[in-house]
Amino acid sequence: MAILRLIRWINLVIIAATMYSIRLFLITYEKIYPNEIKSNLLGNDNESFDFFLLVLSTIMIAAAGNVINDYFDIKADRINKPERVIVGKSIKRRWAIIIHSALNVGAFAIAIYLGVRNNTFWYLFIHLISMNSLWFYSLYLKKQPFVGNFLIAGLTALVPILCGVHFYIQKSIVWDVWAGSDTAFSFWFRSLIENGHFILLLAFFAFVNNFAREIIKDIEDVEGDNLVEAQTIPIRFGIRTAKLWATLFLVLPIVFFSTLFVLHQSNINFSILDQFKVFLPVILSLFFDLFAILYLWNSKSRSSYKIVDRLVKFSMISGILTSVYWYVLWI
Repeated sequence: MAILRLIRWINLVIIAATMYSIRLFLITYEKIYPNEIKSNLLGNDNESFDFFLLVLSTIMIAAAGNVINDYFDIKADRINKPERVIVGKSIKRRWAIIIHSALNVGAFAIAIYLGVRNNTFWYLFIHLISMNSLWFYSLYLKKQPFVGNFLIAGLTALVPILCGVHFYIQKSIVWDVWAGSDTAFSFWFRSLIENGHFILLLAFFAFVNNFAREIIKDIEDVEGDNLVEAQTIPIRFGIRTAKLWATLFLVLPIVFFSTLFVLHQSNINFSILDQFKVFLPVILSLFFDLFAILYLWNSKSRSSYKIVDRLVKFSMISGILTSVYWYVLWI
């Protein structure tokens, strides 16, 4: 149980769910338009095994990052999250380093295998960037304003991009498709898959939500971060400024999706109700972001900031479930 808490298994499940939701998106497309997919995912055992390995290596890197983060963060965590201190308490420090190293070595070995099997350097390159970035973040960048938040948000956005690289290598993404159709679902579905736009949209939402969430966590951890002389946004510029930045990034997906929705209205003849039905999980995700903004500005205690953090996480989970919703609804 201590190891599961150390690697933050719930966050790892979310990462795996994100990656498999992208695969499900393509499978849904393949089922609806079997003649337009360039390389079938259904029944392709080699691709499904490679993708499983890719997911496994990704969550191994994330788990290793969580371990090394706790290793370097013991002093602050004793103030911020005393009940969650594991390294040096339930697990010895040297074992934390061994676990971290074993996870990274395992992920690196998988990246080499995938690279050799698919004759590409991309897997190895992205894995190496991620592993080294997480180490450097835990050791130094976490204590810096903006750059640490940006790095973690960027690595989170890299997850769907990594999936896009995988499917592009496997020649499973339809890059050029006709974007017209007879139903609201087909119109939006084809529009999203064209040129891999759904990958870019997922990366965008992952980045902005995680950037906001990182700032909210920094506000929550001010007391302990002060102890270790960290220069996070709320410490360097004040809690009000930190709330403004978090609000800005939580507003971005609301404004972006609303603009995208309005701009497309002149091109389609479907009712607003039909389009809302298509994007119900996304709409719920945006409402969670809106509630998080409202709650953030009324928050003054650690417990209330935790609620804001959970609202943002619910927003991300709701967005992830979009492809599952589409699969159940239209297949």
